[in-house]
Amino acid sequence: MDCIFCKIIAGHIPCLKVYEDEHTLVIMDIAGDVDGHMLAIPKKHIDNILDCDFDSLSHLMIAVKKVSNHCIDNCHYDGINLLNASGKSAGQSVCHFHIHIIPRKMNDGIDAWPKFDGAKDDVSKIWRELKL
Repeated sequence: MDCIFCKIIAGHIPCLKVYEDEHTLVIMDIAGDVDGHMLAIPKKHIDNILDCDFDSLSHLMIAVKKVSNHCIDNCHYDGINLLNASGKSAGQSVCHFHIHIIPRKMNDGIDAWPKFDGAKDDVSKIWRELKL
């Protein structure tokens, strides 16, 4: 398999580990875009959240919460952004499920929220399509 995250998990590519347990690895993102940017990755290869079984998702989110709480409780951060893209149309660039963890400080100047152009349809119409 030619998955960069699987190679990192297997130890074939070095990484800066923040947290690891039996099911999950959290590493520093080396993109250099934002201080503290981390990636939480299930050790089991899963393409994205749409393919993720509930046990793997649960383990991943427990690790995300542990690392996020650590950032707030021990590392002087004030908040956390969690970001995920599932599927190419959503901007997923690595086809191995992962959640970006971005620790935040008040007035850090980071705008991690996407800019939208505005809805094209009435919210009630979309709601009727989306409700379970």
